[in-house]
Amino acid sequence: QVQLVESGGGLVQAGGSLRLSCVASGRAFSSYAMGWFRQAPGKEREFVAVINLNSGSTFYADSVKGRFTISRDNAKNTGYLQMNSLKPEDTAVYYCAADPLTTEVRKNKPNYWGPGTQVTVSS
Repeated sequence: QVQLVESGGGLVQAGGSLRLSCVASGRAFSSYAMGWFRQAPGKEREFVAVINLNSGSTFYADSVKGRFTISRDNAKNTGYLQMNSLKPEDTAVYYCAADPLTTEVRKNKPNYWGPGTQVTVSS
């Protein structure tokens, strides 16, 4: 198993930037694909981005493509989501997730979840 804890959320004005971190413990982080999801009030949880085990492949939701960048540092057991040009519609609780298979993360079925961190973008 792997345990995940997010940090870096907060309040930012539209057009600003935030960097989320996801620290993993337990089984080796490098054994898992890592992704980010978000859930806004009254909305379903949605996929944001995923990165494979060794940073060789990434995939983004169309809504964040060109603005968000996912990365990982396996030596530090940490994943990141750099969020630039933030919009009010990006406001949500952001969750880190992990699964042995990248495709399972993309399908919104990862095995492991962090508790989430709030991101609020003001207009």
